[in-house]
Amino acid sequence: MELKKLIKKRESQGVEFKESLSLKQEIGECVSAFSNTNKGLILVGVSDSGEIKGVQIGRKTMEDLANYIKQHTDNPIYPKIKVETADGKNIIAIEVDEHNEKPVFFRGEAYRRVGKSVHKLSASEIRKLAKKSTKSYWDEQVCEEASLQDIDEEKVKWYLKQREKHRNIPKQIKISFNQFLKNIKAVKGNNTTNAGILFFGKNPLFKISNAQLRLSRIKGKKIYGPILDRKDCEGTLWEMIDQAEMFFKEHINFMGLRTEKSFQREDKFDIPIKALRELVINALIHRDYETTADVRAFIFDDRVEIINPGTFPEGVTPKNPSHKPVNPILSQYMYDIGFIEKYGSGIVNVRFMLKKNGNKDLNYILHEIETKAVVYSQINEKDWLRKTTQKTTQKTTQKILETIKENPAITRKELASIIGVSENGIKFHISNLKKKGLLKRIGPDKGGHWEVIGK
Repeated sequence: MELKKLIKKRESQGVEFKESLSLKQEIGECVSAFSNTNKGLILVGVSDSGEIKGVQIGRKTMEDLANYIKQHTDNPIYPKIKVETADGKNIIAIEVDEHNEKPVFFRGEAYRRVGKSVHKLSASEIRKLAKKSTKSYWDEQVCEEASLQDIDEEKVKWYLKQREKHRNIPKQIKISFNQFLKNIKAVKGNNTTNAGILFFGKNPLFKISNAQLRLSRIKGKKIYGPILDRKDCEGTLWEMIDQAEMFFKEHINFMGLRTEKSFQREDKFDIPIKALRELVINALIHRDYETTADVRAFIFDDRVEIINPGTFPEGVTPKNPSHKPVNPILSQYMYDIGFIEKYGSGIVNVRFMLKKNGNKDLNYILHEIETKAVVYSQINEKDWLRKTTQKTTQKTTQKILETIKENPAITRKELASIIGVSENGIKFHISNLKKKGLLKRIGPDKGGHWEVIGK
């Protein structure tokens, strides 16, 4: 492209302007940033506003600049440097390629390109960049806290049965058990991998505590609203996914509407459970496990938010959900057992299910350290006949009444433990039962008892 046309387009992700050679420190930082991020061009002799200033070039100007960059970068960078002309003035063009071995430091610091800016990398970002550069995925790395004894053989057998069912691969293996685990990368050498523990471990969270999936049902539309129920999922990833599905079924509104074809009501979930399940699977297999944060799902009155640590891989966006797994071994396991049907199709499937169900389109809120998927309720969009799921409105309240009838002196804390919901959830249900005249309290909180009315 002609130089003047390039300058007219102004600075970008791949183009940086520097007014003079006196800005050698900034030039070096930009060389580091392009080396660590993407191929770029530095034009020296152009102001930030795009005014062509030009530079004075002596006999050793180019040589000195090249040596300066080489001596102060680690890994040493040897950029292509040449002189261009624009409006009769000399412009130095420094072409920097993305380096294969990252990070590239300049004067002991590492930088990256973000839009038109250069940002210094933190220590954790440097570690991540180094691991990414060596193409070592987290899920294939050895789990330092675990041993082969932490692998549950029954869970491996379950995996083999599911793989046979969904992928038509015989469950009988003709090699040793340990060799099979090595072949599927659950074991490396004589050690278990992170993927092996998360999928086949006896107690995965004992070894990888930050692999937690936490679920909450919050009253209202704000994160600080009362927590009606919560669940910290346990076990392997596939066990946690099943637990999450049950939690969604308990707390997503079950909707009814009259159809045009008959007077009968058509009942369905306000938000398709399969769509939420798909989003949880995506969050668990594509998250950044090197952070201490958990995967979280919040059910509000008007929406569900599913949040996972980490961002979309480079080149992948919600609008361009190509297959570029963050944890390819975990992705393969999920595919093997039928939890995902086609690589890279998860977001597309979710959008299809939401549209078919009558929901708004899936929304993503992206942050540099986490990804939030938001699915909206239909309650405020259509004239639905609203009712909650049987378990929350009938089964849970029925169980509370039955338990109180058996033990009228039972406490809320004891009820929460027996019913399997939070104390706030028990408080919410008891309040509703009192309003309906089905339950009343006799005497004080301590020393009193409950009385079930009309049961």
